[in-house]
Amino acid sequence: MTDKIHDPVAMWQKMVGDMEKGFNSFANQAMASPEFSQAMNRAGGVAAGALKQLGELMEKYLVAMNLPSREQVTGLAERLQSIEAQIGEMKSMLSQMAASSGISQGFDGLPRPPRTKRPPSEGGEQT
Repeated sequence: MTDKIHDPVAMWQKMVGDMEKGFNSFANQAMASPEFSQAMNRAGGVAAGALKQLGELMEKYLVAMNLPSREQVTGLAERLQSIEAQIGEMKSMLSQMAASSGISQGFDGLPRPPRTKRPPSEGGEQT
């Protein structure tokens, strides 16, 4: 086996480890200062303000293009889910009522019309 002093992988790992330690100590010192905290608060406030302005701009754009906003689409989806749930409840109630009354139903819940078409005869001739 090679000696650890001449191993390039071990030297690389030691160098990266030392760099990480140095960067971590520098970052910890910088983050401990009140100036860093104030700068981060200002940056967060600026980012929040920019995000709010972008949202307002998008809302105005969507209104101008006569398109629904994300809130409106979400509201419509919630209303549609509620309507679908109500329809499902109605279907199950109708099925229960039909079963208790003895009415045979098709897939859609409506009685099927009588079958009037006859199958062809075995000879293959149709008259």
